[in-house]
Amino acid sequence: MKRILIADDERNMVWALKRALKDEDYQVISSENGEEAIGIIKQSEPDLVLLDMRMPKMNGMEALKNIKRINKDIPVIMITAHGTMGSAIEAMKIGALDYISKPFDVEELKIIIRKALDIRDMTRQIEFLTDELRNETGKEIIGESNNMKQVLDIVNRVATSNATVLITGESGTGKELIANAIHYTSDRAKMPYIKVNCGALPENLLESELFGHEKGSFTGAISKKLGRFERADGGTIFLDEIGEISLSMQVKLLRVLQEKELERVGGTETIKVDVRVLAATNKDLEEMIREGSFREDLYYRLNVIPLELPPLRDRKNDIPLLVQYFLDKYCKEIGRSKMEITEGALEILTKYQWKGNIRELENIIERLVILSRSNIITKRDLPKELISSDNHPVEYTLPEEGINLDKVEKSLIIQALEKVNFNQTQAAKLLGISRHTLLYRIDKHSIRNEK
Repeated sequence: MKRILIADDERNMVWALKRALKDEDYQVISSENGEEAIGIIKQSEPDLVLLDMRMPKMNGMEALKNIKRINKDIPVIMITAHGTMGSAIEAMKIGALDYISKPFDVEELKIIIRKALDIRDMTRQIEFLTDELRNETGKEIIGESNNMKQVLDIVNRVATSNATVLITGESGTGKELIANAIHYTSDRAKMPYIKVNCGALPENLLESELFGHEKGSFTGAISKKLGRFERADGGTIFLDEIGEISLSMQVKLLRVLQEKELERVGGTETIKVDVRVLAATNKDLEEMIREGSFREDLYYRLNVIPLELPPLRDRKNDIPLLVQYFLDKYCKEIGRSKMEITEGALEILTKYQWKGNIRELENIIERLVILSRSNIITKRDLPKELISSDNHPVEYTLPEEGINLDKVEKSLIIQALEKVNFNQTQAAKLLGISRHTLLYRIDKHSIRNEK
């Protein structure tokens, strides 16, 4: 329910206005002078203010200036006496949205109020969409570690091309954010950007979502529907969780990538599309190829530009930056003052292994911001699972005679690979490293699968 503040010292006028707005589903509050109105606005901002020009203690013009200092976006309608057009124009210059002269028509006032509230809603929506777009452009990608700098360098270099990009990495590493950055820094930034979570839809619905369908093509197809590829024409489509699609869907997707054309479900018309494809997965597609659950030809079509995101445990230097970013973000969201974190607490967060990566870190910080009574986060505020010794890397005691580090590393890698039947993704998880790092070390030690 919209809240309207009436600031007028004439009780009969306030009564008449409240009566006129009674049936409009507004919550109407009132004040007798400018100072009282400012006090109400500071405590709880209304959605709109009806402000009389002449009031005791603080006149309407001064009250308007104060209101705009508190929040320039609150719509204010001035109530002026007959023949004070000059004052009304001055008020509009200061920031009043509109004015109405006494005596006024009640229906005219209702129209002015509705328009003012519509403008306020549109302003809020524009602010929201602007913030969303700012987030989408990649400005929230935080990282100063070397491996993240390498990722961002690739993003900058591929953004202006039309090449298909396959973004891989563990769950929670920010694959969608990277895809967003690629699109919004590309030449297609002003064109459609369509996202599809391939793992969230069953196969029959996924085909219709991607390629569209004709009227009557199946039960429930009561009208023609454009698919996501058609809607993305000229722009970009982001296929998240690409490793979840069935083999039959892979064949149909391959055709679109190869031929740049599709047919709607139940249709015969060949439709040409100009779409850049970005795909993402947390699965090992090469392993799936060996298992027969992912097509090799589709993999090579998707993997034109491979982009692997490092897990958070491999970018420890970025954790303090991310912690501060999420602290500021959630403090702002819930309206609490700025929070800080002690070095001891930050050290624990930095040493933690973060199996859920950035998403897990963000959830923890959001919880701390909401539940912490102090504005300083200490070790005692951290969840128990973070300070449990089981979550910290095991510390080994170096023997007096020393060790051959290369031999120890090679031995541990072979043990991990044998434990999971040489599944590289699972072995990397056992060792707490990325698959990319594991592949480098397998090559370094010339480890081969002898089975």
